[in-house]
Amino acid sequence: MAAGMGSYEWRFDSGRVCLDLVATGEPAPRGAERAERLDRAERLERWLVGSGLVPEGTALVAVDAGWVGRFADLREGIDRLVRAEIEGRDAGGALERVNALAAGAPPGIRAVRDEDGGLVRVLAGEPGCDALLAAVARDAVDLLTDPAARSRLRQCDGDSCRRMYLDTSRGRRRRWCSSEVCGNRERVARHRRRAAALL
Repeated sequence: MAAGMGSYEWRFDSGRVCLDLVATGEPAPRGAERAERLDRAERLERWLVGSGLVPEGTALVAVDAGWVGRFADLREGIDRLVRAEIEGRDAGGALERVNALAAGAPPGIRAVRDEDGGLVRVLAGEPGCDALLAAVARDAVDLLTDPAARSRLRQCDGDSCRRMYLDTSRGRRRRWCSSEVCGNRERVARHRRRAAALL
């Protein structure tokens, strides 16, 4: 699922909401800084809805620059923590920061009937920043403490991609965060190399 955002498009294909938050940084070559896309309240609001943390139609009147900064901080903590896990190294203080946020209560939810009589999820009240941060941080803790899920963590093999994802493919041979995006880029590059070699 992706939400169009002017020249930006969020992707929600990593397999976990915490990894989708990490992916809000512009893909960049390994070792390079990523451009900030989660840079204002409107974009954060769209990400919160697109990620499924907040049901569509939920009023998000309190979202402001302070929320954006706190989500960016959590994103950096999760990024460090997950990459350290993949690489088998210590994440420094990232674990404590993520744990502190995960200790909070996530937003309350309720089931209500929609116009067609089906049950849909709504939040019990207007969501606070702490509650939404807690939901994402808990997802990271759940991911990293589940041996089966943790064993499926991967970093995209795309040359200019830093995205992480859960490999749920048969045989666990998935190489890219998205076959349509990074996989297609790799196939195009391979085709160009072959064509150039024939000249």
